[in-house]
Amino acid sequence: MPMEAPQGSLHLRHVLQASIQAFESDEESFEEGIEMLRTVLPDTMIIAALDIIDRDGVMKYKTSWGRYHYEVLGTTSTYTVFPHLGVASTTVSSYCTCPSFAYAVLISENHLMCKHVLAVYLADRWSRCVVRPIEDDEILLKFAGHVSPSLENS
Repeated sequence: MPMEAPQGSLHLRHVLQASIQAFESDEESFEEGIEMLRTVLPDTMIIAALDIIDRDGVMKYKTSWGRYHYEVLGTTSTYTVFPHLGVASTTVSSYCTCPSFAYAVLISENHLMCKHVLAVYLADRWSRCVVRPIEDDEILLKFAGHVSPSLENS
């Protein structure tokens, strides 16, 4: 019986990924994509993610070694988003530094993702990210900003 939740979560993730991939440039597929998203995500999250994209709030930084680093301008702060963790885990395939992700996705497991992760997925799909190059020392400073002071002293 305990295996049902992870399998259900995995099924929802597949539906979610198919929904995001369904988006094309024409209006009809946009409407279909939104309807597919509505089967697995709350309307408020979809609207909030679309609002972030409309405000050009998804930053995609390209590193000198060809990797991408995403940041999303939230309503109260800027959050780092890791859309593709590349782990075999079926419970979490992305990560965001916002409090909503920690609570709704990791702790209570009520949502598959937060609005910031959804905004990254959609903006990337539609080529709506604000793309900027980033120097090695700049990305190091960004990552260092997310390290807890207690971990720095360890």
